[in-house]
Amino acid sequence: MQTIQIGQSGLNSSRLAYGCMRIAGDGSSADRNKGKDALRAALDHGYTLFDHADIYGDGACEEVFGELLRESPGLRERVVILGKCGVRLWGVDVNHYNLSRAHILASVEGSLQRLHVEQLDVLLLHRPDLLADLHEIAETFELLHESGKVAEFGVSNFSPATLTALQSVTDRRLQVNQVEINIHNIDALSNGALDKCQAESITPQAWCPIAGIAYEAWGNTFTPEQAMRVQAEVSRQSEAYGVEGWQIALAWLLRHPAGISPLIGSTTPSRIAAAPRALDIDYAREDWYRLLEARNGAPVP
Repeated sequence: MQTIQIGQSGLNSSRLAYGCMRIAGDGSSADRNKGKDALRAALDHGYTLFDHADIYGDGACEEVFGELLRESPGLRERVVILGKCGVRLWGVDVNHYNLSRAHILASVEGSLQRLHVEQLDVLLLHRPDLLADLHEIAETFELLHESGKVAEFGVSNFSPATLTALQSVTDRRLQVNQVEINIHNIDALSNGALDKCQAESITPQAWCPIAGIAYEAWGNTFTPEQAMRVQAEVSRQSEAYGVEGWQIALAWLLRHPAGISPLIGSTTPSRIAAAPRALDIDYAREDWYRLLEARNGAPVP
């Protein structure tokens, strides 16, 4: 698989990242073993970056990955572990975000214990906290880096303005911005997120990259007519390139010069194995715009 440099760090990883949000399933032994099979499939097909968050499975997904690490001597040195923190969904009276020093430090400690590792390669702030103290976050980054618990830092779902504000108060370079990017949600194309990533060598990671094509997007707003136009154009391109529609969805993202790194979240080994095929598609500029036109219902001005 193609490899990329993560931001301007010294870390290199596979161009496609593996998203671990579903590897614990319902928490049963059968589902956890299925998750390990998915992880092995990812490793067998060249994935080296594994995306985690403390809230995935309420920590169970990190536990599954940690079990695989313990069962596989030498695996830790082969992978890049990315963690996220700041979203509070479990055991709280109201869902909220928390990027306080105390919460970030506690979250990292919990992730390290569940993963059975001494360091996260990358830590992302999962979502912007409207009550966050940016200077406190900067100080927390320093504590985590100096203690050896986190090597690199980044953000997730941050606007360009919020990313810029945080970067202005920390000496730790923000290496990643993980945002939703797919044919349904193209905000990152117009709100400056991808422009900033490209200009400042920040790696953009795309969650739900095949939404709107392989399955209905989160918060779907497509009209039936939009969905039909998109599917018709995807079908035409699938036939022309000799690939499946969801691989066209990946190729559409990979064509962007910002160097988007899509997160593959399937637990089906065959789909995990097939996703890298998108990296080999010589995807034409004209087809990129044809799919955009199908989405929008009109050509660009």
